[in-house]
Amino acid sequence: MAQQPRAWQRMLSGRRLDLLDPTPVDIEIEDIAHGLAFVARWNGQTHGDYAYSVAEHSLLVETLFARMNPKAPAKWCLAALLHDAPEYVIGDMISPVKAAVGPGYGALDDRLTAAIHLRFGLPAVIPASVKKQIKKADKISAWMEATQIAGFSPDESSKFFGRPEAGLISDLQIVLRPPVETRNAFTARHDRLLEQMT
Repeated sequence: MAQQPRAWQRMLSGRRLDLLDPTPVDIEIEDIAHGLAFVARWNGQTHGDYAYSVAEHSLLVETLFARMNPKAPAKWCLAALLHDAPEYVIGDMISPVKAAVGPGYGALDDRLTAAIHLRFGLPAVIPASVKKQIKKADKISAWMEATQIAGFSPDESSKFFGRPEAGLISDLQIVLRPPVETRNAFTARHDRLLEQMT
C-alpha cells in the first residue's frame, strides 16, 4: 500500500499544521507573523533594499480598513489584519498563478482561513459585508504598492485596482523595513486588537 505524502508542516513554535485538515490548536500568531514577514508580495519585484512582505501589506490593509470603517469593532479590524494569514504556509501567489492552479487553491485557503479565524476568536466565515470592505482596503493597498514600489504608473495601476480617494491615502507612505521589524509590528498590532476584543 502506497504511503500518503506528508501534508503537514512543522512550524518554528513546534506545532505541526496539517494543511489538508488544519485545526485552530496548531496555529500560533508568532508563526503567522514570522512566515508573513518573509513572504514577498509582487514576487519580490519591488524597489528597495527589503522585500515588501505580506505582513507589511496586512498592516496597511488593516490601517485602510479602520480608516474606511472608523466604527468597526476590533474583531473586524483583526479580520482585516489576518486577511492573508494563510499565506504564512502557502505563500503569496499572484492571481494568474492562482487561476492556473484551479479551485484546489481556494479550498485550501478557505480551510486555513477558517482555522485561523477560530483560533483568534473570529467566526470561521466573516460576514460578506465585512469581507467586501476588507477587499476594498486590499485593492487600495494594491494601488499604493503598485504606484509606490512596483513601478506602475498611477494610470496603469488605476486600470487594475481602481483609483482610491486621495484623502484616504495622502499621508500614507510605504516604507520597506527588515523582516524582524515587520514581524514585531504585526504581532504587536494583533495583540492590541485582541486586547480590545476582550
